[in-house]
Amino acid sequence: MGPFPPTKQLDELQLIRCSLLPDESLLILDDNETWTRLITAHSEEDADALAEHRNLISPARVEIKVKSARVFFVIELPLRYAGSLAETTPTFAVKGDQITRVEQHQWQRFIEEKLEEIAETEYPIYQLITLHLLPLVHEELEAWPSQTPVDETDTKPASPSPRYHALLTSHHLISPNKRRSLQNWSTSLSLSGFAKVGYPGVIYAEGQKEEVEEFVGYVKAMQWLALRVRFVEELPEYETSSSDHDRRWMECQKVSEVVEEMRRLGREQLVVEMGIGSAGSR
Repeated sequence: MGPFPPTKQLDELQLIRCSLLPDESLLILDDNETWTRLITAHSEEDADALAEHRNLISPARVEIKVKSARVFFVIELPLRYAGSLAETTPTFAVKGDQITRVEQHQWQRFIEEKLEEIAETEYPIYQLITLHLLPLVHEELEAWPSQTPVDETDTKPASPSPRYHALLTSHHLISPNKRRSLQNWSTSLSLSGFAKVGYPGVIYAEGQKEEVEEFVGYVKAMQWLALRVRFVEELPEYETSSSDHDRRWMECQKVSEVVEEMRRLGREQLVVEMGIGSAGSR
């Protein structure tokens, strides 16, 4: 058993609940009625109401969601939690039907890093959720295009789509959110290619015509500084037989790596002629 009343848990939960936007929600998963009464009694400084729940034994386990977002969080505050992360650390679980294990790991690492940064603050869980997690979820939600439902009644076989490729450049590509979106779209649209991060930003994608055009549309819908679509065009027939090894998405750090990758694909001149690197880049 922890201290009673569990003041720090109640402080954190009350602060979080009061700071939520209309499309954000906090749901207490276990012993909802008891914890809801405790939060209310705590906010009203009702000592008698708090005393009624002295035998509380379930830790506060809450679900934090943003409407329509792909990811949400389940957080458990131990009964012994008194605000010090060094003594008792709450547990965080990243959930979502549409997120990959890689994304889940990235979120968990982000949470761990932020907890280290805010460990000495008065209300670390409140800060983590309201200042870091929820804003990032909103960023991802804005960047992730809404998907148009597929009409499954149309069963006519589709004719093979020509293979296309596209090249885009921007002033820079740094945002982890944009990089994650590019990775997700390349996977969902079965595209291969790369993103060169830093200054300048370079994006190259190859796949079926409709998927490449859809990908370019997604990229253009995001906010960029000096985004240019260099080309979206059909690949010559002799260049369309990419091996399984070629069909991947990767990130580059240097312009020379862009040139090297395009050289590997036999398309070096496409970037060199546009002033991206030089034929001798290594």
